[in-house]
Amino acid sequence: MYIGIAGNIGSGKTTLTEMLAKHYQWEPRYESVVNNPYMDDYYKDLQRWSFAMEVFFLKERFKDVLEFSQSTNIVIQDRTLQEGVFVFTANNYLQGNMSDRDFETYMELYEIMVEKVKLPNLMIYLRASVPHLVENIQKRGRECEQKIPIEYLQGLNDRYDDFILNKYKGKVLVVDVDKLDYKTRPEDFQFITDKIDTVFPFSLTNSKK
Repeated sequence: MYIGIAGNIGSGKTTLTEMLAKHYQWEPRYESVVNNPYMDDYYKDLQRWSFAMEVFFLKERFKDVLEFSQSTNIVIQDRTLQEGVFVFTANNYLQGNMSDRDFETYMELYEIMVEKVKLPNLMIYLRASVPHLVENIQKRGRECEQKIPIEYLQGLNDRYDDFILNKYKGKVLVVDVDKLDYKTRPEDFQFITDKIDTVFPFSLTNSKK
């Protein structure tokens, strides 16, 4: 079984993944950002590198899902296979960063993969405004992210709301994070864990200390 943490760039997914894994004794899995060979080139030239970038992420997420679907542990995943497809790749296509030919090839590849995997048992969607995302991106200081266009982030937000709220068929917990600081305020973190305990079966959360 596994839980997915969904959200835009800078929404706080990695931090929350780490904190929830520690709190519930879950096994964390993180997105391949630092080791992604396309990341720097991608933000310099979105149209040139979108297809390669998205195929790399698709491959990595698919490998992860296959691996932890066989695990006896409860796994919490920083960004899911589904949002990579229907948010990030869809956004690149709609903003003209990916050609019809590349998008069709990508989606055919995804359709082959998706037959082998299941949806997360719970998707936690961290919803954030663009100003909040920009503030967090600037704070963490990844050089490749500092010049992300505002319209790119807004496009992702639009895709997220449409996908998570209107199209996704699995169980979702939406957390608006603009006014939360769960990293430094224990009451904000408890606010999130209380929500999880309410919507997720107790048998899956009773391993916490």
